[in-house]
Amino acid sequence: MKKIAVIAFGMLLFILPTKAQTLESQYGLDSANTILNASLYTEYWKQKNYEEALPSWRYVFLNAPAFQLNTYIRGEDIIEFMIQKTKKKEYVDTLMMVFDRRLQYMGKRSREGYVLGKKGMAQVKYSNGDINMLKAGFDNLMKSYELEGEGTPAQLIHATFEVGCGLVQQNLLSQEEFINLYMKFTDFADKRLASGEKGCDNFAVCKSALDAIFFESGYADCNTLAGLLNQKYEANKDSLPVLKEISSILRRRECTDLPLYATVAEKIYQQEPSADAAYSLAMMFFSKQDIAKFEQYLKEAIDKSDDPKAKADYNYKLAQVYLSKKNYPSAKKYALDALKTNPNMGDAYITIGLAYAVSSNDYEGDEFDKRTVFWAAVDKFVKAKQVDPSVAGKANEYIERYSPHFPTKDEAFFRDITAGKSVKVGGWINETTTARFRD
Repeated sequence: MKKIAVIAFGMLLFILPTKAQTLESQYGLDSANTILNASLYTEYWKQKNYEEALPSWRYVFLNAPAFQLNTYIRGEDIIEFMIQKTKKKEYVDTLMMVFDRRLQYMGKRSREGYVLGKKGMAQVKYSNGDINMLKAGFDNLMKSYELEGEGTPAQLIHATFEVGCGLVQQNLLSQEEFINLYMKFTDFADKRLASGEKGCDNFAVCKSALDAIFFESGYADCNTLAGLLNQKYEANKDSLPVLKEISSILRRRECTDLPLYATVAEKIYQQEPSADAAYSLAMMFFSKQDIAKFEQYLKEAIDKSDDPKAKADYNYKLAQVYLSKKNYPSAKKYALDALKTNPNMGDAYITIGLAYAVSSNDYEGDEFDKRTVFWAAVDKFVKAKQVDPSVAGKANEYIERYSPHFPTKDEAFFRDITAGKSVKVGGWINETTTARFRD
């Protein structure tokens, strides 16, 4: 440390003050002490010896606040360490001062939204049951979001919404504000995901977290949504963006049987007969069990959609309906169409497998031939978990359920079929599979 002090003193020889030193000047009230203490705390900071760095850092922070941006960047590390070590509220207050003074003295070199985001996160982290501090943290996080715009990180969106959920439970945020926040943030996450930019994948995790928080909050049941969103609709009947927001949230919550959903879906379609509008109408008719109209509008949505993921989802839903109607060839067709635009949709493979398995009795041939259908079915379940690990549990259940229906070795012996041999399953199934046996 003596060596550092000597070096710092040598640097002072080159400083030639040209005007009176004040708190606001770069070197503060005493340029010699500012440079000396900055050198001392910086060396300690580099060694992660934050407690030893504290006195020298504090001098620079209090007496030369305009000296360096590093005063604030490194100061966060030092004070965070002291908070964790001592648990004293005084250090939390100091951390808040670090953010405030950074904006005051380093405003030209710091983005306000970025600093407010850091302050808001710290307020939430150290609120320790102080609801006013939590609310202040939420307000700063929202300001950060407004200022940063598209640059807002997924973690901040997630944290802000999680805090908002706590505030609505404390009656410090209205249900309407909470629902509007959900719509705003999910829309933001969708746009960031669609951008394809670096880091956009983080918003997939973020969106899942937003959905989980919202749907588990107790404020997302259909009756509550109907009451709040009816008011929003009445005040914005001709606003297409608002109508789309209402439709999206009701659809996500599976409240498509509400009269409001039908009204909104029809108005959207009248104004903009897009793929999404057609899909909204399809879901409305599905809730009314008008399957013919459901199919009509869902097929229109498929034809109009330019979004590969949405097109896959639409085709998959149509495949599911045909599966339930026992129209197995059509179920397969639309599941395959779904896979064209989303090759990793495991559920589509499961749908094809189920279409094969439940139609086995209708397959032409004797009992052995019918049992070979289960080979083709299980192939699809295996493929499903290969392309989409999230469906592995479901796929394994179906594999366990249908594998016992495989032919036996004795049955295959009379057909000159051995394990591993390729076998053609014909008809609408039209698959080449591999022989294996249940014993």
